[in-house]
Amino acid sequence: MKTSAFLPDTARRRLLRAAGLAALAAGAAPVLHAATPAAPTKVQLWKSPSCGCCKDWVTHMQSAGFDLQVFEVQDTGAQRARLGLPAKYGSCHTGLVEGYVIEGHVPAADVRRLLRERPDALALTVPGMVVGSPGMDGPEYGGRRERYEVLLVQRDGSSRVWATYNA
Repeated sequence: MKTSAFLPDTARRRLLRAAGLAALAAGAAPVLHAATPAAPTKVQLWKSPSCGCCKDWVTHMQSAGFDLQVFEVQDTGAQRARLGLPAKYGSCHTGLVEGYVIEGHVPAADVRRLLRERPDALALTVPGMVVGSPGMDGPEYGGRRERYEVLLVQRDGSSRVWATYNA
């Protein structure tokens, strides 16, 4: 800029600082680091059309900020097999999030931890239908809470405990 060539460095800095302060005072300051809210994490879910606890788990996940795409199927076992999860880890619904299988009533906090830590693994699962797990914790269960473990399933089919609840 031709004018700036005539201003000493200190004068130029004062002028720029004054312009910035004037913009702030006018409420028209440029946004330097606008925080864009992150898009919800997408989860694909295969479940039986008649399963009420699956619907409750969907609500649990949505309230934790996940965006679920639900597929109503008669046989979730076929989807589990297609994704490579051994039947012994099965439950009533099968999900897929960012390359990980989520089987059964896994708490949303554990899915978040999985996505944060990104272990070299296949799945998180809560095998079976455990009373007290998300989706299996409604009034129809009378406040009962069974102890359960969330398992991290390795690609070779082995597993280890990821979290324990209601111990």
